[in-house]
Formats: sequence, structure tokens, C-alpha cells
Amino acid sequence: MTTRRKFLTHGALAGAATLAAPAVHAQSAPIKWRMQTYAGPALGEQVIDTCIKQFNEIAKGQMEIELYYADQLVPTGELFRAMQKGTIDAVQSDDDSMASPTEVTVFGGYFPLGLRYSLDVPALFNHWGLDEIWKAEYAKVGVKHISAGSWDPCNFATHKPINKLDDLKGLRVFTFPTAGRFLSRFGVIPVTLPWEDAEVALQTGELDGIAWSGITEDYTSGWANVTEYFLTNNISGAWIGHFFANMDRWNEVPPHLQTLMQVCFNSSHYHRQHWYWNGEASLRVNKDKLKSTTIPDAEWAKVEEEAHKFWDEIAAESELKAKVVGIFKAYNETMVKAGTPYRYS
Repeated sequence: MTTRRKFLTHGALAGAATLAAPAVHAQSAPIKWRMQTYAGPALGEQVIDTCIKQFNEIAKGQMEIELYYADQLVPTGELFRAMQKGTIDAVQSDDDSMASPTEVTVFGGYFPLGLRYSLDVPALFNHWGLDEIWKAEYAKVGVKHISAGSWDPCNFATHKPINKLDDLKGLRVFTFPTAGRFLSRFGVIPVTLPWEDAEVALQTGELDGIAWSGITEDYTSGWANVTEYFLTNNISGAWIGHFFANMDRWNEVPPHLQTLMQVCFNSSHYHRQHWYWNGEASLRVNKDKLKSTTIPDAEWAKVEEEAHKFWDEIAAESELKAKVVGIFKAYNETMVKAGTPYRYS
């Protein structure tokens, strides 16, 4: 009995310690996330690779983010659902192309003529209340909105020159959902297909053009190799893109790693800002794959007029959308009143 008691006390305690050991090891194991970006590998090198490498390096084994490019794990249109379900942990995308079921989705990506310059995006999110709205809307559907940043403008790269609005009629164009909805007013036929298929579709003639980026991405993604003309008029001066995470997975991350993630992602936003700003100018001037064309200002004013009608249509859909449209209107009115360099008449 004495021997049995010793076994029950000392042996059981030792056994408990042995059984507890794996839990201790598990707690010290790195947190592993899978993140998918909207971008393909060539573009990913500029828009996300560095910030993920920096995060993993600074995290020193406490956390690791595995990065996947466009459509590698799930199609871009299914990104939101996959993140919401926890199939993937985080996403870099706009609201629009990942089909998020929120009130603010229509404003993600390229909201027609809502932005003139890339700095408009951080100004609106950090100083005009959009960040709070986005965080609240995504929290309702179990997703953490981490941060927003600006990408490039939305211009056309096409097989034929566009010199007037009538030249847009009948063009089959790869673009974002909201941009396509707006451009259909001018006879454009929006085409949806996987990002990596766009280049081949331009080569085969399935697409007449692309309105998915500015000239920087046209060169980076290879589209400048399979189109001939670049329209300098853009339907938006900047793309609104974001970093998101599954809310439960985000809450499992210690606060210091959450902060590190935010800092690295903000660094990524900043890099894109100057990379695109430089590229949009220097590639027009110093590269000759794409010939620039321009629709005259007087005629392009019709596009701006239609954009404001489009805003009002969106505002009529819900109280929250009306609030966001009101912010866009007030912001742009302020920029116009401020004059040069905020807005040129």
C-alpha cells in the first residue's frame, strides 16, 4: 500500500508533469497565419512581399505569416468568405473584388471619380472618419479591418486608341465590379476572369483592354506587352485597398504582435504610395511600349457628371452609404476650395 501510495502521488504528479509538457511546448510554438493577396507574384514583389518578410523577421519566431498570391488558395471572389470561415487567416485586397457582404463594399477598389490623388485615401481614413466606419462594418461580420491604403489610379490600357468617349463603346474590359458597373454607362462591357488569365485574354482578343490599374501595373504585370495604348484620363486617382484578418484569429494574437503587424502593413502602404506615384509619371515619359492618348477635358466632364449621379444612386441605397457618400462630397468640396495643389481647376 505504501508503494502504491507513493506511485499514486509521485507517479501521478510526474505523469501529470509529463502530460503537461506538450502544452507548454505548444504555447511556445509560433503562431502561423496564411494570408492571400489579390496580387500575382510579379506585383506582389512590390505591394506585399517586403512587409511580410520584415514582419516574420522582427517577430523572431513568435509568429509567421505564410503569403499566397492571387487565386493560389481560393479564387479572389471567394477571399472574404474563406477568411470569415477561417480557411485563411488574413487578406490583402479591396472590398469590391473579394465580394465582401458589407455596406461599404461598393467604395472599395475604384469608387468612380471619388479620389484625385493617392494621398486622398489616408486623408479620408485617418481624418474624415472612414477608418471607424470600415472597422465597425467588418466587425459585424467577424472580420478585423486592420488598415487601408492607396494604390494606383484606374486607367485604360487597350488595343485601339481612345480619343473620345464613343471609342469606349463595345470594349470588352477586365475591371473591378463597381468600376465595371459605372463604365457600362459608356458602352463598356465589363469582363470578369481570374487575374492571371488577363494577359492571355488580351493576347487572344477575348479582351479589348483592361481598366484595372495605372501604367505602373501595366508594365509590372506584363499587360504593357499585350496592349498598345494607354488612356491618361482615369476614373479614379487611387485604388482603396486594405489588410483584413479573421476576427477570432486576430484576437488570439498578443498585443505586441498586433502592433507589429499594423506597423509593417503601414510601411507597405507607404511604399506603394511612392512606388506608384513615381511609376505613373516616369513610365509615361521614359518607356515606349504604350502610346498615350487623352480624351479632351470638355468631353471628360461628362464622365465626372455621370460619376456624381452614380454617387447619388449609391447614397439612395442605404443610410450608411449616404453617410459615406456625404464624406466623399464634403472632402472633395474642401479640396476644390483649397485649390492648388489639392485640386486644379
